[in-house]
Amino acid sequence: MTTLRFILGDQLTRGLSSLNDVKATDVVLMVEVTEETTYVPHHKQKIAFILAAMRHFAESLRDDGFKVDYVRLDDPANTGSLTAELARAVARHLADRVVVTEPGEWRVLEMMQGWAAQLGVPVEIRDDDRFFASRARFARWAEGRKSYRMEYFYREMRKETGLLMEGDQPAGGSWNYDADNRKSLPPDMVPPDRLRFPPDQITAEVLSLVQERFGDHFGDLDSFGWAVTRKQALAALDHFFQTCLQHFGDFQDAMKKGEPFLFHGLLSSYLNVGLLTAREVCLAAEDAFRHAAAPLNAVEGFIRQVLGWREYVRGLYWLKMPAYRETNALGASRRLPDFYWTGKTDLACMAETINDTRQNAYAHHIQRLMVTGNFALLAGIAPNEIEDWYLAVYVDAFEWVELPNVHGMVLFADGGLLASKPYAASGAYIDRMSDYCRGCIYNPDIKSGPGACPFNLLYWNFLIENRSQLAGNPRMAMPYRNLDRMPDARRATLMREARMFLESMDRPIPVAGRPTQADLFE
Repeated sequence: MTTLRFILGDQLTRGLSSLNDVKATDVVLMVEVTEETTYVPHHKQKIAFILAAMRHFAESLRDDGFKVDYVRLDDPANTGSLTAELARAVARHLADRVVVTEPGEWRVLEMMQGWAAQLGVPVEIRDDDRFFASRARFARWAEGRKSYRMEYFYREMRKETGLLMEGDQPAGGSWNYDADNRKSLPPDMVPPDRLRFPPDQITAEVLSLVQERFGDHFGDLDSFGWAVTRKQALAALDHFFQTCLQHFGDFQDAMKKGEPFLFHGLLSSYLNVGLLTAREVCLAAEDAFRHAAAPLNAVEGFIRQVLGWREYVRGLYWLKMPAYRETNALGASRRLPDFYWTGKTDLACMAETINDTRQNAYAHHIQRLMVTGNFALLAGIAPNEIEDWYLAVYVDAFEWVELPNVHGMVLFADGGLLASKPYAASGAYIDRMSDYCRGCIYNPDIKSGPGACPFNLLYWNFLIENRSQLAGNPRMAMPYRNLDRMPDARRATLMREARMFLESMDRPIPVAGRPTQADLFE
């Protein structure tokens, strides 16, 4: 009897549930398929990272004595789909059973649920126990609630796990130190160099394959330096704790030109494919606090991102899919501007963030939320347009984590199910938290007219256009009071100039010798 253990590209964990009881006659199947590299036009580094990590993981399994059947993307017999490759493997090995761990994405679960009928053999789908909260555990927490707030879920998880707890009370006396984590970066502060990993022979082969097959996809490959093995991921974790965690809390919301990484962990991609586990990184962070290697605000902020937000968005995703992605509470319908792909825009903050993303397949959470996300919210970009972009361009993006963050937190498209208010902001926020505005042709201090920051125009226009949906939100009371103090003529001017700017986004990209968007107001 042969059992086929089918491992997906984001399940690269030795302790995976589907590998727990492997027998000598079992075969571990791993496949690289076209459908997984092209269902959105993934960043070239994202494809390379996952394929290289898969190949290294397969080698480590072989070294541990596992029988591994690995189908490469350029195998002439490769059918290009998960289902068809599984069917070929079942026939090839005369397998009488398939064991899998539940996937991270709804579309793949739908595939899995049809495999038994298609293959004619039993398919066992096991829970993914790499998370603190199972899907059932989150559903129990959510039952009966009219709205969901991460903070309350996070507190329960702290109590359950004992992380940063002193008995039944939080360490330091507070659950949340977010108010201490909003400092802008001092001008003379230089972030540390980050540990990167030169490609070995396996990774170099993958990079060549990706360039050949996906050369027209978004992104650069030359700067690839992601960890692709468990050993490297652990080294990256240790590097973060040794060089960055101390300042991570204070400056986790800061942005700086030419510094895409600052003090951030750069660990989410390793967590999301399984090279690291959530439990081990949280325990390591807590250990740093207990041994006075990092302050509480930094450690709590880090653990909140992993134990809080990461678990929370996964739970919400599985609780509300597939209907969740179809909601559009604010009726946003504008197409995604081309500059999200080209980076060619005279908005300095957008150009910086998009070009960081092109070079690294990475931007930190404030760049994603308050620059590219804030713009999409204010401009009324259709949810499916911007969500596909986020899913494509970031190395750590999988739908279970990307969709709730973008749909709920960035776009407020779920009407407040995930977040208590829209994260809408004018140019003043970006100016306060970054140096992006220096040298930009737009001025965040100018509210309308020539030189006005488009974020200012779009912010007030967003409040005006969405008043019926948002004015009753208690957390939006202050901006609406400010809006109501404006003379009617002032509001009309802001709306007119915002419309002019939005119309300009569909025009050709400004180039030398042609008018810029700023000229619209002259």
